[in-house]
Amino acid sequence: MLNEQTMTKLYAMKLNGLAAGYEEQRQQPRMADLSFDERFGLLVDRQWRWREERSLKTRLHNAKFKLQACIEDVDYRTSRGLKRAQVDQLSSSEWVGYHQNVILTGATGTGKSFLACALGQKACRDGFRVRYYVAAKLFRELTQAHADGSFMTLSSKLLKADLLLIDDWGLETLKESQYRDFLELLDDRQGSGATLITSQFHSKLWHDTIGNPTVADAILDRLFHNAHRIELKGGTLRPPLGEVE
Repeated sequence: MLNEQTMTKLYAMKLNGLAAGYEEQRQQPRMADLSFDERFGLLVDRQWRWREERSLKTRLHNAKFKLQACIEDVDYRTSRGLKRAQVDQLSSSEWVGYHQNVILTGATGTGKSFLACALGQKACRDGFRVRYYVAAKLFRELTQAHADGSFMTLSSKLLKADLLLIDDWGLETLKESQYRDFLELLDDRQGSGATLITSQFHSKLWHDTIGNPTVADAILDRLFHNAHRIELKGGTLRPPLGEVE
């Protein structure tokens, strides 16, 4: 009866890991050979792991990655200009903590989105809050937020992300007002967040794509001045249509 009351109280206090550890210890007779401090230490470790696993699950859910990718599965066998040393450096996620950027370019099918999601997933595992967007969807949300009066709410949400991951930059023609919104977002995040952008277009072409030279200069300056750049080369890694992977 006392054990049931203890378990009920632990769950009521949201100490689920502690409750699970307590139940595990009760079912292992050899635990009686350990001292109180040793058993208590094991319970604290169990609660800590439970909290960390729950936090990671929440970060991954909120990130909304397009692909389930992890850095350990990055393919270096295919010749596409991807250097293991550079990826290893980025996989530490220190660049996120230092509020640096990553610019990832390459033709369709060279693995940009996979690598981007893998770096984002690793950042989540390292405790950072990540938000993934396809560029077109991000700009649609910004435009809609202006229309319904929720722009400040959306901006605040984006500002809280330690890493903002924008996939497929440059595929749609945008209005100057949308680029100005993006510039404002970069200004707000400068010194407080990192940005990762993937694009089919080489970064040298981005200035002309933006159009307004003043806005283009400002956007590219904020993106490129502290950016790690990766250019993927070669043909598509995707299997031919109809071929099973």
